[in-house]
Amino acid sequence: MKQGKLTALLAEMTLDEKIAQCLQLSPFLFKGAIKNAELTGPLLQEMKLTDAHTENAGSVLGSSSAEDMLSIQEAYLKTNRLGIPLIFMADVIHGYKTVFPIPLALGCSFNREIVQTMAEVSALEATADGHHVTFSPMLDLVRDPRWGRVMESTGEDPFLNSELGKAMVAGYQGETEKLHENYTNLAACVKHFAAYGAAEAGLEYNTVNMSTRELYQNYLPAYDAAIQAGAKLVMTAFNVVDGVPATMNKWLNRDVLRNEMNFNGVLISDWGAVAEVINHGTARNPAEAAQFSMEAGVDMEMMTTCYIHELKDLVTTNKLSESLIDEAVLRILQLKNDLGLFEDPYRGLKEKSRQTDILTTVNRQKSREAGLESAVLLENKQQLLPLSPKTKIALIGPLATSSDILGGWTVYGEEKDAIQVETGLREVFSELITVQTDYTTLTEENKTAIAKAVQASEVVVLALGEKNEWGGEAGSLATIRLPEAQYNLANYVKTLGKPVVTTLFNGRPLEVKELAEVSDALLELWFPGTEAGHVTADLLVGKSNPSGKLSMSFPQTTGQIPVYYNHLQTGRPQTEGNKGERYVSHYLDIPNEPYYPFGYGKSYSAFEWETAELPKQIRLGESVEIKVTVRNKSKVAGKEVIQVYLQDVTASISRPVKELKAFEKIFLQAEEEKTVSLELTSEAFSFYNSKLEKIQEPGLHRIFVGTSSVEVDTFELEVGEI
Repeated sequence: MKQGKLTALLAEMTLDEKIAQCLQLSPFLFKGAIKNAELTGPLLQEMKLTDAHTENAGSVLGSSSAEDMLSIQEAYLKTNRLGIPLIFMADVIHGYKTVFPIPLALGCSFNREIVQTMAEVSALEATADGHHVTFSPMLDLVRDPRWGRVMESTGEDPFLNSELGKAMVAGYQGETEKLHENYTNLAACVKHFAAYGAAEAGLEYNTVNMSTRELYQNYLPAYDAAIQAGAKLVMTAFNVVDGVPATMNKWLNRDVLRNEMNFNGVLISDWGAVAEVINHGTARNPAEAAQFSMEAGVDMEMMTTCYIHELKDLVTTNKLSESLIDEAVLRILQLKNDLGLFEDPYRGLKEKSRQTDILTTVNRQKSREAGLESAVLLENKQQLLPLSPKTKIALIGPLATSSDILGGWTVYGEEKDAIQVETGLREVFSELITVQTDYTTLTEENKTAIAKAVQASEVVVLALGEKNEWGGEAGSLATIRLPEAQYNLANYVKTLGKPVVTTLFNGRPLEVKELAEVSDALLELWFPGTEAGHVTADLLVGKSNPSGKLSMSFPQTTGQIPVYYNHLQTGRPQTEGNKGERYVSHYLDIPNEPYYPFGYGKSYSAFEWETAELPKQIRLGESVEIKVTVRNKSKVAGKEVIQVYLQDVTASISRPVKELKAFEKIFLQAEEEKTVSLELTSEAFSFYNSKLEKIQEPGLHRIFVGTSSVEVDTFELEVGEI
């Protein structure tokens, strides 16, 4: 449908119909719904919704099946006066029925292609069940692993998050300009705008407080990158930004998002966020909540009814211009048009079932590959790994036979489809004894069974970690430790004298120092998804070589949080030369450095790199090409991530000690050598000054080239005036 026809359609709509388009409701509130239909009556009364409201509401949140969505859409179109179709949105975060590793794990892959593939498969499966929009990517920068939703982020770095965010948008939407005809693609929704990942103390829904320059420098870039990549929607955050809730923050949503980032898509609230501005103390009642949110540019209200009940009176009493509602509705209609819903409200599903696109062997294999790329080898003492398939294994721990390995945002994936760790290991190891233990207790009976299993084995594989419910939304922890029973288990097994391989399944960085000290090998698998058991087995026997790098630092202990690599220098920095002095910035009881730093990860291969000579000086605006020759010295093929960091040594404001500016993951056969070229443009040298101007300044810079944020070679470069 051409733009003129959309405008004409808008002109035909009554004010009530326009306001209803801004309402998003759960599927069971609609006629035709199959699931939970018995709840409709009471909840409709509680929300004071009439048939007129549900017959004109613009979108549906979280339907469960193609059958449900087709039935709802069909019933809706029989009663909607103008035949405007519903749009179905859902949380498809790291896979649909085929579950991929959690986003934090995908961040560790440092692989744009793997991340894009995750989004492509997610879109393929979700659209086969009738979904149109996914609430992904989540591009909140996170430096505090106490926050449960860290599992949904790709980590602590603005550049890495930006690159992977763009990859997700490309995967979900495909060729954005052809979204109206490519029915296997979803529209992407960037969230949470803005800075939701900076909640104080890692506490869910908590206050965010930072300088505007910090917001621009570190927190906005990833959202902006995804928006420039063509993302169709943006979701507001629950938190305040400079004291004003994001959902009613006119400066944030109109000045920054609309004007500076040139976003012209749909802005949707998070669940209940419009009404929650009352709780923030910035609106007195639902009428003010509706007014302030609409004035701030929020087009669609999710699961509260401030708009549907209050906007009409606000317009008729001249407290709100109807033109603002027109703008919002036109954007909603444009989204529906972009998805091709006016031509086919069912996006091909009426003519042909696509259920054969879901949970296929091919999709499972892609999930498995993502898991293999995302796992991080933290320790491998005396090169214990990989193990021979002939090794006698004792598999012990709470994750040994658990199917709770999918991750905290698997709305549609089912545990019954997940490959357990034991199942995967039995396929590759000829002798395996399993002792399943509880997450939170270790009994004497457990110890007896463990001792017997260890005595009959050659190597112990511990399967430790979290339950999904300990992370995700509302999954904040004050202490990022596993239950003490799991540390006690590791300590006990170590006393039995056999080599110990610890495998970790979790949704956040953890306190792992005690585990590392008693483990001969330590493998961080995160929540790997549907193919978890196969991923674990492939890595343990060397069928695949670990290549992940940490996208978030692991602290020494919870009290060190936040600890992140791209921090500012202080006036009294601790250095190698002054360690031991009291009056420098340091802890008395732990090192300043994280236990495992950003970008860190081991391999079964041994790599060396050499950087070609760099220029000593460039002018403002010029680029620097960095050529790195990487050699695999070992007899084992593997992948390495070359990372380039930059430091502005002296600037008009204090700058981080280093910042990731380029990376490339490369595959090398045994004893193979390759040269990769990475570029630092003027954008890499630029930053926001105190006036919020993006500038590049002359002066001394350091370039760091290596395989983690600490394993680097250092070069100095003078940037001169033009």
